[in-house]
Amino acid sequence: MSARKRLRRGAIVGFGFIAENGHLPAYHENQTSRTDSEFEVVAVADICHSRRAAAARAIPGARIYESHVSLLREEGHTLDFIDITTPPHAHSRIACDAMKHGVHVMCEKPLATTVEDARAMIEEAARSKRVLFPVENYKHAPVIVAVRQVLETGMIGVVHDVTLQTFRNTHARGVKEWNEHWRREKRYAGGGVAMDHGSHTFYLAFEWLKSYPTSVTAKMTTRGPFDTEDTFVGSATFPTGLAAVHLTWNAGVRKVIYTIHGDKGAIRVEDDDIEVAVMGNAHEALLDGSTTWELKTKKVASEWMDAGHAAWFRSMFAQFGTAIDHNDFVGRPALDALRCIALIAAAYDSARDGCRERQVPDVA
Repeated sequence: MSARKRLRRGAIVGFGFIAENGHLPAYHENQTSRTDSEFEVVAVADICHSRRAAAARAIPGARIYESHVSLLREEGHTLDFIDITTPPHAHSRIACDAMKHGVHVMCEKPLATTVEDARAMIEEAARSKRVLFPVENYKHAPVIVAVRQVLETGMIGVVHDVTLQTFRNTHARGVKEWNEHWRREKRYAGGGVAMDHGSHTFYLAFEWLKSYPTSVTAKMTTRGPFDTEDTFVGSATFPTGLAAVHLTWNAGVRKVIYTIHGDKGAIRVEDDDIEVAVMGNAHEALLDGSTTWELKTKKVASEWMDAGHAAWFRSMFAQFGTAIDHNDFVGRPALDALRCIALIAAAYDSARDGCRERQVPDVA
């Protein structure tokens, strides 16, 4: 570790639930951690008066603004980064404005609500030579880190099939002072559960299958007077295999269940529990020719029930700092975030057209 930390001063744009309960606690912990980079939040912008007041209470001494425009006008020349935690419809506009002011950008998922807006963000990052870094916090959940370590050993062989299920009994609620149910309005969210949880789901599938999808089929349903879906099921075809996805806000329990199947075994994740099954050697086969498996289970505390996931952000902030240090303006995470939007858009097209297969364009 260097003798002196590199201090990066930034601002949060959109002081809602995830900013207050996820990002901000992680920034506070970052300032006292044993890392080379320190991120300090010195300003906040929010369009809601009550949320500006909440930010002032949560971050004593921070400068508070009514919009990202006024924030950038006053401080764009001194900020190192902004962290965008608004509803998705505003991501592209805010990010592009910030990068034009010479400010690096971290952006919550989904990166944008359309392929065109996501591509505009990436093009501006390349043009402005500023880092565009999407939030991929599920990659930093301890149980997902454990999965990655197992896969890297080659223990289960080459992965060819994954299932990703995210069960919620409701949509994530926003702050009551502004719009608690913005995720149920397409004009703010761009879509429903597929747009909200699809990014997490698909970037994990990209990693585990080590390729990108070529086609998708999908179905959606909506219960209640909303213009966004609350249950989504789909199947994406990859050059290396298949990914089956089930996302819902209508479940009877809050839970994630992932399975990863290779040619030598499988991994199963259910919240904090991970099970690794490895096929026995050929000489260990049973008399009827069936295969034996060696099963190992482990609990990896990951705090899935904490919707803020503050503990998952610390190592992600470190990666953001590394991207800035290395001038990695449009890195693989940004391109994968663009690919996620393209896949979600193709899935929506499939669902609207009776679950017919749709090609996923190679947007990156």
